[in-house]
Amino acid sequence: MNLPTWITVSRLMAIPLVFGLLASPSPSTNNRWWAVVVFLLAACTDWLDGYLARRLNQVTDLGKFLDPLVDKLLVLAPLMVLVQLGTVPAWGVFLILARELTIAGWRVGQATITGANMWGKVKTVVQIVAIALLISPISQQYPLPALSIFWLAVGLTWWSGLIYLTARKVTGKS
Repeated sequence: MNLPTWITVSRLMAIPLVFGLLASPSPSTNNRWWAVVVFLLAACTDWLDGYLARRLNQVTDLGKFLDPLVDKLLVLAPLMVLVQLGTVPAWGVFLILARELTIAGWRVGQATITGANMWGKVKTVVQIVAIALLISPISQQYPLPALSIFWLAVGLTWWSGLIYLTARKVTGKS
C-alpha cells in the first residue's frame, strides 16, 4: 500500500472515536466539540489522500475503491448515532444509505473503477458540513439550520447518484 492509501485507511480510526464521543450516555458539550474536531480532521484527510495520490502519481484501483467506502463509513457512523439521539429522522439516513449502497454495488460490477464526479464531491462536502453542524452543540440550540443542510445533503445525495448512474448509461459504461 502506498502513502495515500494508508491515509485513507487511517481515516477509519477516527470513526470509532467520533462514535464513542457521541454515543456516551450523556454526550456533553465538550464531547460534541471534540467529535466535531475529530470528524472534520478525518474529513480533511479525504482531500489529502486524493491530492497526494494525484501529486505523487499513486492513484490505484485499491485507493479508488477504498476512498469512497471509507467516506461512506465516516458519514454513516455519526448519522446513525444522531438517529439514536433523535437529532435526525431514521428515514432520512436510510435515503442516504440506500443511495450509497446502490452506487457502491454498481461500482463493484464495473471493469474500470471511476472516481467521484463533481456532484459526488459536492454531495460529500454538504454531507460533511451537515454532520459537523448536527454534531455540534450549536444544533441543540438552533436545530433548523443544521436540519436544513441535512435535507439538502439528502437531496444532493440522490441527485448525484442519479447523475452517476445516468452518465454511465449515456457513455455506455455499464
